[in-house]
Amino acid sequence: MDQAERLRNVIKVKNQKKAPCARVITITSGKGGVGKSSVAVNIAVQLRKLGKRVIIFDADLGLANVEVMFGAIPKYNLSDLIYRGKNIEEIITPGPMDIGLISGGSGIMGMNNLSKDQLMYLVHSLSELDKLTDIILIDTGAGIADNVLEFVIASPEVLLVSTPEPSSLTDAYSLLKALHRNPNFLHNVTRVNVIANRVTSTEDGQAVFDKLSTVVSQFLQGEISYLGMIPQDALLERAVRQQRAVSMSMPTAKSARAFAVLTANLLNNEHEPYVMPKGIGQLLANLIKK
Repeated sequence: MDQAERLRNVIKVKNQKKAPCARVITITSGKGGVGKSSVAVNIAVQLRKLGKRVIIFDADLGLANVEVMFGAIPKYNLSDLIYRGKNIEEIITPGPMDIGLISGGSGIMGMNNLSKDQLMYLVHSLSELDKLTDIILIDTGAGIADNVLEFVIASPEVLLVSTPEPSSLTDAYSLLKALHRNPNFLHNVTRVNVIANRVTSTEDGQAVFDKLSTVVSQFLQGEISYLGMIPQDALLERAVRQQRAVSMSMPTAKSARAFAVLTANLLNNEHEPYVMPKGIGQLLANLIKK
């Protein structure tokens, strides 16, 4: 049994429970440096503002961007749950606004070698999260590495972050192509939503989605959806440098307002656009483009 099948079995067991299950959303990207972890953290903050209990599962091995942005140092991680007898509540690190954080650590890499008892303990432990949270956000690594693809394949809901840069679009398509060519990927079950990050206008955000949607439809016979966009914002960049979430530290920033709209779309399965303010900067940017 490969790692992807183990993850699918975990989700299958969770979905068979009669009690309400936590909503599992995987956030990924085709390449690093596109703001994936920032998106995860800010969506978590906006969900908390809407009264939802949230836990972020940081599966981005070796980078720990979520931990850095939250200023949290996990005492335990998934390895401690699997191999050292810790329970699920003990490995949850409390973050700002009572957002929980679970660090994957090396436990993800060792999932292929779990015994039956260890696997059953993991399934039972993760099922306990349904009592502790409403939404689980999984922040994966970037690219088409096996550990990234396996999380995406196992997830019923995926947020794919891309910027307008050609290299980002190319890598996002490479990820989608790798998924559709994987025999375990159920494209009619897994919903892939695109988030256009660091765009200069509403039209730029729509263009990011349109380019990806066209090639996915034409070459992969698949379908993706557009969740929304996050504008290029100096205040967001400042918040990242300060290791803070812009939705907390600067809630009136245009990027924070865009995260609020995007999160509402996510919760309500809507696609309301965020309308960027038409200031002098936007006017000059449009003139330069023309």
